[in-house]
Amino acid sequence: MKKVLLAGATGYLGGFILKELLKRNYRTKILVRNSEKIDRELKDNSLLQITDSEITHPGTISKCCSGIDVVVSTVGITKQKDGLTYMDVDYRANKNLLNEAVKSGVKKFIYVSVLNGKKLKHLKICEAKEKFVEELQKSGLKYCVVRPNGFFSDISEFYRMAEKGCIFLFDHGEFKSNPIHGSDLADVCVDSIEDDVNEIEVGGPELLTQNEIASAAFKVLNKKPRIIYIPEWVRKLILSFVKTFTGLKTYGPIEFFLTVLAMDFIAPKYGRFTVYEFFRELKG
Repeated sequence: MKKVLLAGATGYLGGFILKELLKRNYRTKILVRNSEKIDRELKDNSLLQITDSEITHPGTISKCCSGIDVVVSTVGITKQKDGLTYMDVDYRANKNLLNEAVKSGVKKFIYVSVLNGKKLKHLKICEAKEKFVEELQKSGLKYCVVRPNGFFSDISEFYRMAEKGCIFLFDHGEFKSNPIHGSDLADVCVDSIEDDVNEIEVGGPELLTQNEIASAAFKVLNKKPRIIYIPEWVRKLILSFVKTFTGLKTYGPIEFFLTVLAMDFIAPKYGRFTVYEFFRELKG
């Protein structure tokens, strides 16, 4: 059985991938900044090796890929913190890991990017991710770039707004997407260890409009739907204002989400978890 190194194991998707790797009996090594974020049950698994490191600092991951067959990286930042930028994490941190993988003769590198990343390189987050994809493609390693169109965690804000009684949508709320649950996406990522494919575009099983996602949130909460539609010119004004009067740390995440929320973001359907089920999980 191959030995896998997973970077990003404490994140939303990384947590699901870790559980799936151990479920399938892969010997797994994880690089973490804080091992306290790993469930005790997982820590006790004999297949798991935990290494404290910070991949933004190359010295802390020296020889981390020794004896590793496959690297899986979900490393990236949605909300910038610690003074780090997308280039620091989504590009340079992953490049540090790739350098170690090449030195150690790793057989394959799997990286989770974003759907339509090449077309969205004008966005700071996609610019950094695609810069790393280019490095990966010319590294000489076998590779797979997994391109989801959005995690269920990304639409949790719909639920949070519904809790407060009102959901705000752009235009008429008819933009479509099919975000995917972390568990379903983890299946795709772990399957790619054995599959011989360089790129996978993937979304969830339901193609929904933003209105339909909003309605699901209100339904779970047993609340009467209340939706306010924001005109396109307001969205552009917000982007211009934030870009002018805030730094990249604030502007980057807003730029990405205000852009993808104003377009159809559709990927091939996969998985079984529905948006309604996810909102029920949030309700507890």
